[in-house]
Amino acid sequence: MAGIWAVVPAAGRGTRFGGPTPKQYLLAGDRVLLAHTLEALLSHPVVAGVMVVVAENDADWPGWQSLADKPILTCIGGATRAGSVLAGLQALPDDVRADDFVLVHDAARPNLAAADLGRLLEVGRADPVGAILAAPVRDTLKRAGDDGGIDATEPRERLWRALTPQLFRRYQLARALQEAADAGVEVTDEAMAMERQGLRPLLVEGSEDNFKVTTPADLSRFEFVLSRRDP
Repeated sequence: MAGIWAVVPAAGRGTRFGGPTPKQYLLAGDRVLLAHTLEALLSHPVVAGVMVVVAENDADWPGWQSLADKPILTCIGGATRAGSVLAGLQALPDDVRADDFVLVHDAARPNLAAADLGRLLEVGRADPVGAILAAPVRDTLKRAGDDGGIDATEPRERLWRALTPQLFRRYQLARALQEAADAGVEVTDEAMAMERQGLRPLLVEGSEDNFKVTTPADLSRFEFVLSRRDP
């Protein structure tokens, strides 16, 4: 299996934490959150390198150039996540071809399991479109009314929560993101952009532990996970 690159959008400000430091640069254990995310990606033998998309004048970026003897490159992101992913795809090295698969992974999703990543790569690269890690919805879903009361219970069969990484071909994804932007549509993940093209990415079940750090409680949860790992 040939090596592939990953794009990690890290230009967001993480305002839910309330402080001046973006969440991807907050400490978790003895390293910033983003370091754990990059290590989870680059420790897989198939991942050849990472393009980290940072904010303009990002004073918190540590200046990493490699990890696990693999290159870390950077570029400046856009005003939205989709814009940042598109910038990252466009900035990839020239030897990443238009039809090569590329991973996109959240900067604040540091607990990616190697087995999940391996399964995504195996399944997704055998499909003409690609695939995403996802988890089936297991909770009962309620639809709320304007007054805060329950209007209905929604069926959860066939519903999945989208996770990352998501795996698509470089040119197809870049075109899908650009066309969504041109249409004024804000896509919330890469699969949504591909769906707008009439394409049907595969769902690959991933671990519930592949959570995104969006609140201080999530950061505490990840710190607990780190404390339980073997040294």
